[in-house]
Amino acid sequence: MTDPTIRTDRLLLRPWREDDLEPFAAMNADPAVMEYFARPLERAESEAFIARIRVHFAQNGFGFWAVEAPGVAPLVGLVGLARPAFLAHFTPCVEIGWRLARAYWGRGYATEAADAALGHGFDVLGLDEIVAFTTAANARSRAVMERLGMSRDPADDFDHPGLPQGHPLSRHVLYRIRREGRRAAGAERQA
Repeated sequence: MTDPTIRTDRLLLRPWREDDLEPFAAMNADPAVMEYFARPLERAESEAFIARIRVHFAQNGFGFWAVEAPGVAPLVGLVGLARPAFLAHFTPCVEIGWRLARAYWGRGYATEAADAALGHGFDVLGLDEIVAFTTAANARSRAVMERLGMSRDPADDFDHPGLPQGHPLSRHVLYRIRREGRRAAGAERQA
């Protein structure tokens, strides 16, 4: 099965290509981009990340797409759906996530691409619920989650098991959206 390609008004969510590695590695090495992750990634870690994405697509039929802005840049970041590998009170689940190179922040690309990925998850994959999570301090990602119509119950917040207890980024917020909730939010935006 080939990875699906999704087009939005300004973006192309597509399979990964070999020439994506350099800009992807540069993005993952940027301390500002990786501010809410444990640390920036080395080039080999970015290469391994792309390999894991390809395996996830092959095993699940979905994953993180490379995000291209035609006429602007061949790679602005990633967005997609994944099954978290850790155990928490809300797993198993499908999460949505995104990461954009700093030069492309503030253009609405994350929201546009994530909205398309949500549509794929609900309309093509038939998922009932999709979650998103980030460290509590990540206001930019939380704002994207809210623009997508996702909601948060503070009782769902959790300490990420991939970080040591007491780590300053360990406390995470969990947002959720259900298929019915996305339809209602879409109708409100159109009204």
